[in-house]
Amino acid sequence: MAETSPRIALVGAVAAAAPPAEQAFAAVFGEAQTWNILDDRLIADALDAGRVTAPLAARMTALIDYALAHGAAGVLLTCSMYGPVAHAVAARAAVPVLASDDAAFADAAAGGFRRIALVASLPIPLADARARFDAFRSGREAGLEVVDVLAADAAGVTDAAVLTDALERAVRGIPDLDAVLLAQYSIAPAADALAARLGIPVLAGPGRAAALMRDLLHTDAR
Repeated sequence: MAETSPRIALVGAVAAAAPPAEQAFAAVFGEAQTWNILDDRLIADALDAGRVTAPLAARMTALIDYALAHGAAGVLLTCSMYGPVAHAVAARAAVPVLASDDAAFADAAAGGFRRIALVASLPIPLADARARFDAFRSGREAGLEVVDVLAADAAGVTDAAVLTDALERAVRGIPDLDAVLLAQYSIAPAADALAARLGIPVLAGPGRAAALMRDLLHTDAR
């Protein structure tokens, strides 16, 4: 029988990524219990190293394994840079383990878009997201053009209006965009307001990841 209140571990590397994920689950998978597990040095240490090193990947793996060992019905990483770790654990886990932006990547790749802005607030996460998105869409949509956009003014911003302003400044004026893909959970709260201002879809990971987790768990329960 399916759990009436499945516990979903939100495993993160930066505290600002947790609230967007919690809000997304409340909106689209309200029966789920969210459980935050955080190592708030994992992003800073990766930025200092210039990449996710093997020891850092091992630290993230340990957090996911802790969640799995203590009753998580599913795991969502809220940090995009550690997506490959989620994929590695998912291959051996008995419950869903999702990278932060796989569901949003799927929407972007299959949405029929021709030119999309991939936006992040820091250079390393932007480069990482581009590499992972390119790998994800390989063989899917050859005609999709991706424009990398660094919204440096959005880094560390928690006020929703200020965040939306910063993202709008970064993408406004780029010609022929028909969608925006936000590459970090920490900037996802501006998605709806930014879409209203730009008049085009703005894709963000939290809501789509919560919906995918709901669908996977409901399918498994049948």
